[in-house]
Amino acid sequence: MNKSKNTNRLLVFVDEANVTKAASKNFNKTFDWLKFREYLENYGNQPRELIEMVVYVGVPPANNEWLDRRESKRHYIHWLKSQGFLVYEKNGQARNSGWYKANVDVIMAIDAMDLSLRIKPDTVVLVTGDADFAHLALTIRREGIRVEVASVPQTLSTELRSSANSIIDLTNLFESFGPYTYDDSICTMGVTPDTKVANDYEA
Repeated sequence: MNKSKNTNRLLVFVDEANVTKAASKNFNKTFDWLKFREYLENYGNQPRELIEMVVYVGVPPANNEWLDRRESKRHYIHWLKSQGFLVYEKNGQARNSGWYKANVDVIMAIDAMDLSLRIKPDTVVLVTGDADFAHLALTIRREGIRVEVASVPQTLSTELRSSANSIIDLTNLFESFGPYTYDDSICTMGVTPDTKVANDYEA
């Protein structure tokens, strides 16, 4: 199908830990990936064409303590890929208090800049509230590309808010999600099977 020349070509980068934790912690909801993607595709008045949605996911460490959680996370990632999401995985490092560290900020920033320059979308959407991405937003804007930040007020930093062209408030979308669940067997209709696992690590 031929796209209208007025179609807004969209490139989306998702800080998975940030957005799923915002849904569970602030709204007691389980993140619905398919509803979320549809929401961004149809946001605003101008027709949008989603080029790619890249999701950055931290994976539990490969040691005995985390084997079950790691396997659960693998199923979660497999489901995301099966639904057409482009997923980048970052192996975590164990921390003392039963948590693990899997910081995806650097690779997400590098990818966002690289792909933005290569693909030249009309709009880049950064799905995060983290202030660490404020400089990235400004850098992409200097290339003549519109930057939107998708987040909720509870987790959106002042620095990132002021660096974007506009903000997509996800509050109403999050409120439409199903109740937060610990059931790792769920893997259908866009409801993530692994929200609890996603919240066991520090982004």
